[in-house]
Amino acid sequence: MEFRYKKITIKIGSNVLTKPDGTLNVSRIAHLVDQISFLRKNGVEIIVVSSGAVAAGKTVLNSLKKSDAISSRQLWSALGQVKLINRYTDFFNEHGIACAQVLTTKENFSSRAHYLNMKNCIRTLLENNIVPIVNENDAISITELMFTDNDELSGLIASMENSEALIILTNVDGIFNGIPGTKDAKLIEEISDNGFDPEKSLTDEISGFGRGGMITKFRIARKVAKGGIAVHIVNGKTENILVNILDGSKKTKQTYFVPEGKSTSDVKRWIAYSDSFAKSKLIINEGARKALFSKKAVSLLPVGITQIEGTFRKGDLVKIYDEGGEFIGIGKARYNSDKIENEKQAEKQKPVIHYDYLYLEDIKISSGFK
Repeated sequence: MEFRYKKITIKIGSNVLTKPDGTLNVSRIAHLVDQISFLRKNGVEIIVVSSGAVAAGKTVLNSLKKSDAISSRQLWSALGQVKLINRYTDFFNEHGIACAQVLTTKENFSSRAHYLNMKNCIRTLLENNIVPIVNENDAISITELMFTDNDELSGLIASMENSEALIILTNVDGIFNGIPGTKDAKLIEEISDNGFDPEKSLTDEISGFGRGGMITKFRIARKVAKGGIAVHIVNGKTENILVNILDGSKKTKQTYFVPEGKSTSDVKRWIAYSDSFAKSKLIINEGARKALFSKKAVSLLPVGITQIEGTFRKGDLVKIYDEGGEFIGIGKARYNSDKIENEKQAEKQKPVIHYDYLYLEDIKISSGFK
């Protein structure tokens, strides 16, 4: 059987995996594993990013001794991750498929070496026909180093592994231009580069056990699609949703982010998701801003820099802003910050950030919906 994609990343949200009372929805997990196993046996390479550990942990021990929010989350995650992965293991075993747990933190992606190590781990599992099940290690994560939620993690994993598609399973049919279920809220079926910006009308209301809302999903999906990866945001509670999306023959309620059609380099994909590790800033003038966003491949020269906030060394990641305070992008410095003024005087200036190590944000959010 032929499917539209050969390599996908699937993100399964907490609200898909749990019942309203917080207990794991075992039948739904089984149904998702049935679909994943079917796709896997038909040649589709799959990485699963699964939430649900904290919710599962609450069912094991709901009454805690006096504890702060971070400690409670760590305890529930440690308890729940065991319960969650055991469910996955049992259901995959019924199909003769092995799965493996991969726990990570945002700090694991802070350096290129850590990033490549994570990539190699997942690649080795896939090469041995094992389904990786990735989750943030909430048991040791701390607030300032946590992913926004597993939407952010799934976007990073999909980009890192160069998946053809990222499928985000949530508890609604996709992204709406309002609160889902209200009278005027309409499903945004497709988002592409044609000039309409839906973000202003989105709600970031968070329901149930998840950490992220729809604005978070929208921003992550937009970044992933910009890197040439298709994104589908769909209702994970819909029967056979995964098979239907990959089959493509049936009309499926969803929000589909059209990929831009150009794949970025592995280095740029890493840089795109590393903005939280960049501590210094470069402020650039309007001329530099226009040059960077021209159709040509342009590096950032010292002459376009009007201000430096903080110090950095060669190889550090640096954020770039325009003079109006708008975030432009992020790049890897070619030399130390104290050399910039000298370079401005040189007849032939060396780029502070070379184009090959520069990720530019979508400044004009251009989207459309049907």
